[in-house]
Amino acid sequence: MIDINGLTLRFAGRPLFADASAHISDGWKIGLTGRNGCGKTTLFRLILNELSPDDGTIEITKGQRIAAVAQEIPDGDGSLSDFVLKADTERESLLKALDEAELAEDGGKMADIHDRLNVIGAAGAEARAASILYGLGFSDEAQQRPLSSFSGGWRMRVALAAALFVPSDILLLDEPTNHLDLEASFWLESFLSRYTGTLIVVSHDGALLNNVCDHILHIENLKLSSYGGNYDAFEQTRRLQRENEAKQAEKAEAARAHLQAFVDRFRYKASKAKQAQSRLKMLEKLPPKTLDPADFVSHFSFPSPSALPSPLIKIENGAVGYGGDPVLKRLNLRIDADDRIALIGANGNGKSTFAKLLSGLLPLADGTIQASSKTEIGYYAQQQTDELSVGLTAFEQLKTVMPDANETQIRAQLARFGLTNEKASTVIAKLSGGEKARLLFAMMSRKAPHLLILDEPTNHLDIDARNALIDALNDYTGAVLLITHDPHLIELTADKLWLIDGGTCKAFDGDLNDYRALLAEKAKIRVAGASAKKTESAPSRKEERRAAAEKRQEQAPLRKRAKALETELDRLELQRGQIEQALEDPTLYMVGMNAQKVRGMQIALAELEDRIAQVENEWLEVSAQLEE
Repeated sequence: MIDINGLTLRFAGRPLFADASAHISDGWKIGLTGRNGCGKTTLFRLILNELSPDDGTIEITKGQRIAAVAQEIPDGDGSLSDFVLKADTERESLLKALDEAELAEDGGKMADIHDRLNVIGAAGAEARAASILYGLGFSDEAQQRPLSSFSGGWRMRVALAAALFVPSDILLLDEPTNHLDLEASFWLESFLSRYTGTLIVVSHDGALLNNVCDHILHIENLKLSSYGGNYDAFEQTRRLQRENEAKQAEKAEAARAHLQAFVDRFRYKASKAKQAQSRLKMLEKLPPKTLDPADFVSHFSFPSPSALPSPLIKIENGAVGYGGDPVLKRLNLRIDADDRIALIGANGNGKSTFAKLLSGLLPLADGTIQASSKTEIGYYAQQQTDELSVGLTAFEQLKTVMPDANETQIRAQLARFGLTNEKASTVIAKLSGGEKARLLFAMMSRKAPHLLILDEPTNHLDIDARNALIDALNDYTGAVLLITHDPHLIELTADKLWLIDGGTCKAFDGDLNDYRALLAEKAKIRVAGASAKKTESAPSRKEERRAAAEKRQEQAPLRKRAKALETELDRLELQRGQIEQALEDPTLYMVGMNAQKVRGMQIALAELEDRIAQVENEWLEVSAQLEE
C-alpha cells in the first residue's frame, strides 16, 4: 500500500506538487499520466526516497520490496545473464554463503541456505532470467556476450530485464517501451499483465496503458487524481469532466458579464451605488478564469503533396547492405501513392536499413529501383535529434533548410507542428525531446513530400502529441511508411503490414493480432526446444561458473586492447574535429596571410586521417576475434 498525503514540492524553483494526495492499494496496476514536465519521474524519485518533499508524506507498507530500472546505462565485461542474475542480491549473497559453507563443511548452515534458496525459487532463476532476456529480444547466444559489446539502447533493455527479474512487491517503470521494438513491447505487455505486485508505469503507449492498467493516476494542476479503469476509461471520464467544467465556466462567465454590466452602468449613480458595490463583492467571489488544459492540445499538420501516378517506388530483385553480405535481399515491392504501411520484425532484422534505402541514404547493392524524379520523400529518424545545432533557435535551424523562404513561411511551417513564436525563438538546447521531434517533423515535411518515412516517431511525444500525430497522418494525402513499437499508432494509421524477417521484406497476411499469435507460437516452440535441450545435458552450476570465468579470462587481453583502441579513436577524432573547425574559419584565408599555417594544418589533417584508418582497422580485427 502507498499513501501520498499533502505532498508539496518545488523542484529547480518550479512547483510540481501542491498539497497532492492519493492512495494506491496492493496489487493495483497504475498508469501514471500527465503532460511532459508535470512531475511523473519526480514522483518516482520521491517514492524511491531519492528526493524529499517540501511538505507532506509518502507512506509505504513496511517490508515492501521496490524495483525500478536503474537510470545509468549498465556496463561491464560480464555476460547479460550474469548481470541480470546478480540483480537479485539475496540470491547472490546466499550462493556466496553456500560456497563458504561447503568449504567449511558446515552441514547445518548448508541446509539452512538450501531451505531459503528453495523459498525464493533460486533453482529456476537462471531459466527465468533467460526467459526475460529472450522476451526483450536477446537470443541465447547474445545472452552470453559481454554487456559492454552492446549499444546503449540494448543495454537499457538489460537494465529493464534486471528490474523485471528482481523479486518485488512494487515495480516502478518509466517509459519502459522506449528502447523496445514492437515484438518486445508485446512480450512486456504480457509479462506485466501477469505481474502480481503493485505496478506503477509511466508510459505514452496507450495500448500498454489500456491492456495492463486497472487504474490511472493523473497529474494536473499540481494535484494527483485517481481514476478506476484503463486509459480509455480515464479519457472518457476526463472528457465528461471537461464538458461539465466547460458548462460551469460558461454559466460563471455569463454571471460575471451580467454583474459587470450592472456595475459599469450604475456604480457612479448615488441611487444605485450600494447595489453596485454589492455586485462588485459578488464579482470578487466568482472563481477566477482558468485556462483549460484542453486549450493546449497538440495539433500537427503535414502539407499535402502534389498528385503523382502510382507506383511512387518499385523495387525488383533488390538487395541492400553496408558492404559484404546484404542485410536484405529478394526485395520485390512497390509503394503506391496512398499506401499506409507499417514495418514489423525484430530490431536488428533490417527495418532501418530498408527505410534508408527508400530515403536514398543507401543505394541498392543489386536489382533495380524505380521512382519518379518528382517524388519527394520526407524521412524522420529518432537519432536525427543529435544532428540539430543546439546553439541555434528552432527558427534558425529550419531556415538552414529553407533558405529561400521568408519569415512568415518559416513560422507557418513551425506552427504546423505546434511550435509557437515563443518556441520558434527558443534555443534548441532548451527545447524538450518532444519539441525537438516537432522541429524534425517541420524540417522533413517542408517540401510537401509524397512519402513520409517515420522511424520511431513517437519516442519523445506525450499521449496528446501522439494522438495529434495520428490525426495528422490520417489527414495526410500521401503515402506513409512506419517503423514503430507503438501498436496503437499502427492500428489507427496503417492498413498494410510488411514483415522483415529472414533477410527479406514481404507483405504480412494478417493484422497485429495475427502477428501477436505468430510470436506467441514461436515462443512456445522455443521454450519446448530449450526444455528438451536442458534435459539432454545440464552442466552443474559450478561447472558453468568455472567455464564462464575461464572464457572471460581468455578474452581479457582482447577486451583491454579493444577498449584502448576505442579511447585512441575518440582522441584522434577530437583532434580531427578541432583542425576541421579551425580550417572553416574564413579569416584564415585572407589574402597574403596564414598560407603556411593552413598548409601545415592540412598536412596534419591528412596524417590524422591515415592514423584513424589504421586504428579503425585494428579495432575491427580485435572485435572480430572477440566475436569468434
